[in-house]
Amino acid sequence: MTVATDIAQRIASMHYQDLPADAVHWAKVAIIDTLACALAGANEDAPRIAEKVAATYGGTGPALLWGTNRRMSALDAAIINGTAGHALDYDDVNNTIGGHPSVPILPAIIALGEMLGASGEELLLAYITGFETQAAIGKAVNVYHYRKGWHPTATLGVFGAAAASARLLNLDVKHTATTLAIAASLSSGIKANFGTMTKPLHAGHCSRNGLYAALMAKEGFTASDEAFEHPQGFFELFNGAGNFHVEKILQNWANPLDVLSPGIGLKQYPCCASTHSAIDATLVLRERHHLTPERVKKIVSITHAPALAHTNRPDPKTALDAKFSVQYCVARALMHGTVTFDHFADSALMQPELRSLLARVEAHPHDQLPKGMADHYQGVVNITTTDGQQLSARVDQPLRGPQNLAPPDRLESKFKDCATLALRPDTVPRLFEQLCNFESISNARELTDFMEKSVIDANASRAAA
Repeated sequence: MTVATDIAQRIASMHYQDLPADAVHWAKVAIIDTLACALAGANEDAPRIAEKVAATYGGTGPALLWGTNRRMSALDAAIINGTAGHALDYDDVNNTIGGHPSVPILPAIIALGEMLGASGEELLLAYITGFETQAAIGKAVNVYHYRKGWHPTATLGVFGAAAASARLLNLDVKHTATTLAIAASLSSGIKANFGTMTKPLHAGHCSRNGLYAALMAKEGFTASDEAFEHPQGFFELFNGAGNFHVEKILQNWANPLDVLSPGIGLKQYPCCASTHSAIDATLVLRERHHLTPERVKKIVSITHAPALAHTNRPDPKTALDAKFSVQYCVARALMHGTVTFDHFADSALMQPELRSLLARVEAHPHDQLPKGMADHYQGVVNITTTDGQQLSARVDQPLRGPQNLAPPDRLESKFKDCATLALRPDTVPRLFEQLCNFESISNARELTDFMEKSVIDANASRAAA
C-alpha cells in the first residue's frame, strides 16, 4: 500500500461524531482567528492585486471575497482569501508543520462549502481532517524541511487544503489518494520570499491548489500512487535521502488530534512568530524596570539560528520587511509597550526616534540549535542601560493556544479589532456569535451572506484595485 493510500484511508475514516468536544472547540477558535486576520488583511495590496488579476483574466462566481461584497469562482476566492488571511502575518501557527496551519485550509473549504451548501459540522470535520493530514506529513519531514528553507505553510499546507477539500467532497479512498498525489506536484514555497507580497501569496496559492487537486481528482484526473515515496517523489526531492521518517505519518494518527496537541498558537502581534519571544522579553524588561528608549544604551536579542535566518533584518525598507525584522519589532515593543498594525505602515519606518533606537538593537543566535519545532520560539533579550545596568529576560513560548492559554476575552477583542477594519462595527458581535456556534450553521452561505451584507459601505462600493 502506498503512502497516499494510507493517508487517504485515515482521511475517509474521520467523522464528525467521533471528534472530541475539545477538538471542535479549538477548531472554532482557529476559524474565528483566521477569519479575523483575513478581514483585517482584505484591503492590503497583496490580495487586491491578486483580485485584480483574477478579475481581469477570470470572472465572477459564487464564492465571497471576505471583507468585500464581491464574489468570484471558488478557486479564485481561495487564493485571494488565503492571501488576505496571511497578508498581515497575524494568523495562527503550529509547531508540527512549522508554519501557519489554518490559512491554507479555511479559504478552500469555505469557498467549496458555498458551492456545496455545506453545514458547519461538515466544515469543522473538513478543517480538522486537513489539519491532521498536514501535521502528519509534517512529522515525517520536520525539522529538516523547515531548516532547509521551505515555507511549510505552503509546502505542507497544500496537503491540508487538499485533504479538507476531499473530505468535504466525500471522496472515496482512491480519489482522496489521487488528490494528495496531485497536491504533491503543486507543493511550493520558499523562505527567500519572506518580507514580500509573495509570502502571503504562498498561503493563497496552496489553498487554491489543494482545492484544485480535489476537484480534479473528483473528475477522474490521474496521478502517481507513489508520489510521496518514489525516488523522485515528494520526500526525496523536498528533504533528500535520510532526512525524513515516513513511519511517523501514521503513528498515533489523530490520537490525540494535532489541533489539540500541540495545537494552534494564536499570535498576539501582527508580525512573524519568530520575533514574538523577543517582543515579550522586551516588554517584561520595559515594565519591570520602567524603561524608555532614552535609558537604553544597547539591546541584544538572542533567538535560534533557524528563526534568525529570516528575521535578522537590521534595516527594514518596507512594512512587510519590518514584520520579519526582530530588531524592528523589539524596538517598537520598547517604544510603545506593544506592537500593533500601525507600526507596520510604510510611513512608520523612518521615524527619527525609531531609527535612533533601531541602531542600538543587535540580533544574535543561540549557541545551540533548537531540539524541536517548539523550541524555535525561545528568545532572550539583554539590555544595557545608559547607567550601566545589565538586564535580561527569557521567554520560551509566546504563542497562545491549548498548551498556553490566552485570557478568555483575548480572542473576542482580537476579532473585533480585525473585523471592524472591513465590517460595520454593529455587525461584528453577531458575526462573532455565529462563529462561536459554527456547528449550528446549516449552510455556508448563511455565513458569507451575512459577511457580504456587513461590509463597510466605502469598502463595499470600492472597485477592485
